[in-house]
Parts: sequence; structure tokens; C-alpha cells
Amino acid sequence: MTGKLFDNIKTSSDRFELRLSGSGGQGMIFASVVLGEAIGLAEGKNVVQSQSYGPEARGGASKADVVVSSQEIFYPKAMKLDLLLAMTQEAMDKYYADLKEDGILIVDTSLVTSVPTDKYYGLEFTRLARHEIGQIMVANVIALGAIAALTGIVSLESITNAVLSRAPRGTEDKNKKAVEVGYNEAMKLKK
Repeated sequence: MTGKLFDNIKTSSDRFELRLSGSGGQGMIFASVVLGEAIGLAEGKNVVQSQSYGPEARGGASKADVVVSSQEIFYPKAMKLDLLLAMTQEAMDKYYADLKEDGILIVDTSLVTSVPTDKYYGLEFTRLARHEIGQIMVANVIALGAIAALTGIVSLESITNAVLSRAPRGTEDKNKKAVEVGYNEAMKLKK
């Protein structure tokens, strides 16, 4: 996997829009910032990140969008998603309509039980975090590894470095393993 933008992604333009969605407390905003940094700094693309979450903060719906282009980004908001990560059923129900017809849907099948299409990548991010890493809070980092594997929008090395640069001191090993678990599990789905 080269990690070059659009190598593995079919797109009609140079603009690629991603939405990471779930509930407050799942780290979607953190994940989008890390993803944006990895793509922008390491891969040299233009990136804009925006976020939205309910006033409940923890437990309420949250989303974070990342818009990527090799050219200047004139409109910073996502209009029609090329990729949607849904970490909860509420996120799936709320944001699925924003996904392009040929967009990439990635679902946490630990928490999403009803998917309106059979064209999606399903991984048990929450279960993997609990059983493989021993900490549920890294489900978002596992999802970042999966996004890297499934899209090629960022290399494994770049996303790992970006995660480690923001990981709290003492959690580096768990976060590095989380990226690798997500990447490896997603690569199994591609085969």
C-alpha cells in the first residue's frame, strides 16, 4: 500500500470527504484531527477538519469531517461523503443519507446492528478494543488503522506516527497496537 491519496479510491474529483461519526466520548474528533494531521503533514495534501456534537457531549451524537484535496480547498464543509465511519446505530441512522452512492461505508458491527445496504465494511472496533488491546477507548484508533488499509488515503506509517504524536504518555504501545489491529483486520476484508 503506497498511501498516496486516491491510489485505491475511485473519485470523480480531487476532493475526498470523510465523516467519522459516533457518540460523544468515542473520540471521533480526536480521530479526525489525527487523520487530518497524518494526511496533511506526512502525505502533503490540503486538509480541512470540522466537528459537531450535541450539547450532551458524552453520549450524544458526534461527527467530525475531514476534507482532503491536492488543490486548494475553497469550501471547508463536507457536502457529499466519499467515506462514512459509523461507530453507533444512531450515527448510521443520522448520517448514512449523506454518503455518495458509491461511497465507502465502514461500520462498527459491535454497536451497529442495522445497516441499510449490503455494501459496507464491518469490523467489531469496540470488541477488538476490549479484547485485543484491553481498553475500549482505543476503538477510534483501531478505526483509523482500518481507514488507512481500506482506502490507501494515508500510509500505515503516517497514521501510526500521527497517533503516537498525540497519544498520552504511557499509552504509546497500546495505541500503536490498536492502529496495527485495525489495519490488519481491514486488510483481511479486502482479500
